[in-house]
Amino acid sequence: MNFSKNYRKKIFSKELIVSIVVAIIVFILDRVSKIIVIKHQAESKTSFFVNDYLNLDLVWNTGIGFGLFSHNANMFYHAITFLIFLVIVFLINLTSKANLLDKVLFSLILGGALGNFYDRLTYFAVPDFIDVHINNFHWFTFNIADIFITIGIILLISKDVILIKK
Repeated sequence: MNFSKNYRKKIFSKELIVSIVVAIIVFILDRVSKIIVIKHQAESKTSFFVNDYLNLDLVWNTGIGFGLFSHNANMFYHAITFLIFLVIVFLINLTSKANLLDKVLFSLILGGALGNFYDRLTYFAVPDFIDVHINNFHWFTFNIADIFITIGIILLISKDVILIKK
């Protein structure tokens, strides 16, 4: 009886709930932003000019982050999708074993990965729409999920580099 109670406490810990909430918030922010941009593009057929350095312009990405490895080959697409699924499973495993800070950082990455994975399953492509540019130089087009994935990775690496130096 005591073992069962301790096991439930460990599985449903506050830390786990925090990490689930973070991942859900990231997922929802990503979904809402994509729905708004897809709807805008469908209605107006134009990109949205924000300023001289930023446009919101919908691009369907069949590759991985920032449009890398975009191909129309079905087998290649499914292989990448399966690989992303395995990364998500790995992230869930890492999150379950991590301390609170790492749980939150892994959850940022996980929420973004789930958002892009959802799109791959739903649309067979990921809607990217944030176009950062200076004159004619354009960075890779990306989305909110990519932002959270990048922030999570950078903070994980930075945290580890800072801890190593101490």
